[in-house]
Amino acid sequence: MTRYLLRRLGQSVVTLFLASLAVFAGVRALPGDPALAMAGETPDPAVVAQIRHAYGFDRSLPVQYWKFLENAAEGNLGTSSQTGVPVAHAIAQAAPITVELALLSLLFAIVLGMGAGVLAAVRRGGPIEWMANAAALVGLSVPSFWLGIMLVLAFAIALPLFSASGFVPIATDPLDNLHRMVLPAVVLGSAIAAVVMRQTRSAMLESLSADYVRTARAKGLSRRQVVYGHALRNSLITVVTVLGLQLGQLISGAVVTEQIFVLPGFGKLTLDAVTNRDYAMVQGVVLCTAAAYIAVNLVVDLLYSVIDPRIRLGGAA
Repeated sequence: MTRYLLRRLGQSVVTLFLASLAVFAGVRALPGDPALAMAGETPDPAVVAQIRHAYGFDRSLPVQYWKFLENAAEGNLGTSSQTGVPVAHAIAQAAPITVELALLSLLFAIVLGMGAGVLAAVRRGGPIEWMANAAALVGLSVPSFWLGIMLVLAFAIALPLFSASGFVPIATDPLDNLHRMVLPAVVLGSAIAAVVMRQTRSAMLESLSADYVRTARAKGLSRRQVVYGHALRNSLITVVTVLGLQLGQLISGAVVTEQIFVLPGFGKLTLDAVTNRDYAMVQGVVLCTAAAYIAVNLVVDLLYSVIDPRIRLGGAA
C-alpha cells in the first residue's frame, strides 16, 4: 500500500509539472502584448517598460517559468494585474463556492443516475427502462445554458420556488444557501446524471448475468440482497471511474452555470481572467484545476481496492 501510494504520488508530481509547463506555454502563446493591454488605451512607453519589469515580462521565458515554479512551490501564485489582489487569495475566496456547487451536482448525479440505472437494469424491457433511457438522452442532448434558462423561467419566475441568482455562504444562512444552489446544481449535474445512468445500467446488466449472481440466487438470497449486495457493488468500479473522469466536465460546466446564476465561483473567476488577459490569474486557476483533477483521480484509484478487495494496489491480483 505504501509503495503504491509513493509511486502514484510520484506520477502525480510529474503530471503536475507537465501541466504547469503546458499552462505557462499556453498563456504565453496568447496573441498580443500583455504589458500594452495593462497600460491602457494610450500607453506611455515608460509605463509599458515599467509594467514589463514589474511582472517579469522583460526576462527570458525559461527564467519566467522557473520563477513561476519557485513561487508556486511557496504558495505564491502571483498578483492579479487587474485587481491587484494576490491570486491565491482570490482562488481561496472563489473555490469554496465552486466546490459546494460541484458536490451538490455530484450528489444529484449519483442519486438520480445510479437510481435510474439500477431500476432500468432490473426492469429491463419495461416502461421504467424506456423512461430512464429517454431521460438520459434528454440530459445528454440539452445544452446546460438552455436548461438553466428554462429552469429559471419555470422555477424562479413562473413558480418562485428557488432564487435565480446570487450566493449566500452556507455559514451565514444554510437554508438560503440551498435555496440559491438547487437550480445551479441541477443544471450542472443533469448531464453527469445521464452518463452515470447509462454506465450503471450497462454495468448492472453485465453483473446480473454473471455466474456469481446466479449462484447467489441459487443459494436462496432475496432479490434485494442479490441486486444491492452483489450486482451493484461489483458495478460500482465503472461508476466511480466515470465520476472521476467527469470532473473536467464539472469544471467546464461550472463556467457556464456560474455565469447564468451569477455565482462568484471558480468558473466566473476563470472567465474574467481570460477576458482581461490576467496572466497570473489564468495560470493560478488552471494550475489549481489540474492539481484538483490529479488528486481526484488518485482518490478514485484508491477507491478501487475498497470497492473490490480482489484488486490489489500493488498490481498483483
